[in-house]
Amino acid sequence: MNRQPFSTNAVYHVYNRGTEKRKIFLDHADWSRFLSNLQEFNDANPAMHWKYKESEVQLRTPPLVQILAYCLMPNHYHLMLRQIHENGIPLFMQKLGTGYTNYFNQKNERSGALFQGRFKSVAVERDEYLGYLPHYIHLKPKEVVGENWRTYPWSSYLAYIGRPNPALSVDDFEFMLSLYEPTGYQHHLDEWLASKEKQNDLASVLLD
Repeated sequence: MNRQPFSTNAVYHVYNRGTEKRKIFLDHADWSRFLSNLQEFNDANPAMHWKYKESEVQLRTPPLVQILAYCLMPNHYHLMLRQIHENGIPLFMQKLGTGYTNYFNQKNERSGALFQGRFKSVAVERDEYLGYLPHYIHLKPKEVVGENWRTYPWSSYLAYIGRPNPALSVDDFEFMLSLYEPTGYQHHLDEWLASKEKQNDLASVLLD
């Protein structure tokens, strides 16, 4: 599944979980750190040490990917990425996995792998999946917080419905919201929620 080259300008569902399904986020600092890493590692520069000083400045190169949607769960994460640089997704995910693992291990005085092998990915090859994939990602918190998923802070859902979100912003937001015109994202999501057929159809191709 991950052995094929990633195509530039193509969109992918990218995900991974903790080794042995262990939690990869233990406190607020961990959740925030991972979201910061999504921004900090999105270029071709080598990753800085997790204890970098604010005074240290790196010259930014063009980004590797666009982050179109995301959700962090206690023991795994889901990302919707568009590759915009050749080999951008593998390079970005390598930096993200290594950088966050180094941070987590040093903070918690542990060693070894944090994630369950290499990240998994599925290409979004049908147009309808492009619009439905954010729904699938944003609804993941429902598994652990029930109906409170609508206020879950560690996903891009709040940004999609126009509410302030202190977490990571979404790239190419105008493009994403254009997929849900004229009724808007929330209406599109509610219709998808009401259709088990559409949910099952999407889940069957995401291999999660």
